[in-house]
Amino acid sequence: MQAIWARAGNAASWPRIAATGALVSLSVLAACAPRQKAPVAPVAPAPVEKPVAVKPGEVHRIAILVPLTGPNAPVGISLANAATLALVDTGKQGIRLTSYDTAALGAGGAASRALADGAQLILGPLLASDAAAVKAAADAKGITMLSFSNDAAIAGGRLYVLGFQPAQSVSRVVDYAASRGTKRFAALVPDGVYGQRTSVAFTRAVSASSGQVVALTSFARTPAALPAAARKVTDYDARLKQASSTTAAKRPDGTIAPATRTTPPVAFEALLVADSGAIAAAFSPHLAKFGAQPGSYLMMGTELWNTEPGLGASPALRGAVFAAVPDQRFQSMARRYQARFGGTPSRLASLSYDAMLLAISSAGQQWQLGTSFPQKLLEDSQGFAGVDGIFRFKSNVAERGLEVQQVGPSGFTTVSPAPASF
Repeated sequence: MQAIWARAGNAASWPRIAATGALVSLSVLAACAPRQKAPVAPVAPAPVEKPVAVKPGEVHRIAILVPLTGPNAPVGISLANAATLALVDTGKQGIRLTSYDTAALGAGGAASRALADGAQLILGPLLASDAAAVKAAADAKGITMLSFSNDAAIAGGRLYVLGFQPAQSVSRVVDYAASRGTKRFAALVPDGVYGQRTSVAFTRAVSASSGQVVALTSFARTPAALPAAARKVTDYDARLKQASSTTAAKRPDGTIAPATRTTPPVAFEALLVADSGAIAAAFSPHLAKFGAQPGSYLMMGTELWNTEPGLGASPALRGAVFAAVPDQRFQSMARRYQARFGGTPSRLASLSYDAMLLAISSAGQQWQLGTSFPQKLLEDSQGFAGVDGIFRFKSNVAERGLEVQQVGPSGFTTVSPAPASF
């Protein structure tokens, strides 16, 4: 399919772009061919398909470094195939895309081989643990890397991070709750690095919204640990001490009304469960036991919930909200992927598709043949738009425009759309 390029102000071009899901610079837009959620467990896609070879010396050389064997192969193959799909969708000539297996060759070995083959841009790696080895090899050649990891700690120099950032999701959903008048927030965060980073993002977001963090509780991700965490985040013991009592009283009919004990309500108006929706649902009965009944507070989730389309089946989660990238264009891409490769792509496949489109949009006047990909092209403050909506790089990490979705009996409903521009 032929790519169409237009200025951002060209209103006639935009509807076509939105329908196809192509990645575009917000100053230079690109359109290509052409709400149900993606399955939780992706079907392993077909083996990686390579584009038709063209003559050496007449191409921009792009390497994608992902695991094509081993336990992460379904995700890696999805990423490699989605990058190929971007070439097919745009019909772009003069680009050679080659896949390298980080599982079989090792990250350093895959990077060395790609560079020896003349790679001028590296897409990958997938895992943060592979980033150091790839970066060491690529830096020596002055080659830019677009990693699929979500670990912002690895970003810097010529290494950019495309992965979805939990901190951005947390900030967006807190902002949404605050815009609806919420002032008192609490959070349940898992032990480990993800929980630590989410905690920092949560406290900063609440502070920025002029709210108050009334409780922040960490928990081990085991069923046995949930009741104690629920008891702590609800401050149940302290509330119990403050409970007011009534004495037994004689009713007009002569019967005795038993003494009652009233416990103060929980202090929070909104509760973030910084884990999967399944974990949030498992917390619900324990929270209710300690005074946080469903519907008495706003439950908030993270971007992880976007891969769990069945959450509406849990009554306890109905009405809960979370922030994630828009999903409509991904569904369109997934249908084209399935038609070509015969499998369902990983939800992360959009990262390589958008990365490849970014490269495609640069090839030509901005990225000359025979040269490395120009790092400065990633510094566009207006950003880019792709399958996952708008994004731009800040401190080498992809900043994304997120929408807020609400869990309902029949799925997710967008209650706050993603922004159209930065």
